[in-house]
Amino acid sequence: MNTKPNQSLELKELEEKLDLLIEQYNALKNENHSLKIKQEALVKEKAKLIEKTTQARIRVEAMISRLKAMEHGS
Repeated sequence: MNTKPNQSLELKELEEKLDLLIEQYNALKNENHSLKIKQEALVKEKAKLIEKTTQARIRVEAMISRLKAMEHGS
């Protein structure tokens, strides 16, 4: 009977599939790590932009208040 060559072929195919799954897993793990690093950078950038926007809004509101005060003073 030819069960030995068949089993050997099936085992080889399973090994190849397992190797492919391991490669895909490692690729996805690396991509996930890279995306986490990018996300952290974007979160920090967003916080900086929010802070700049807040500071700009405060300055604009202060200018408006001064203009209103000048308007009422003249």
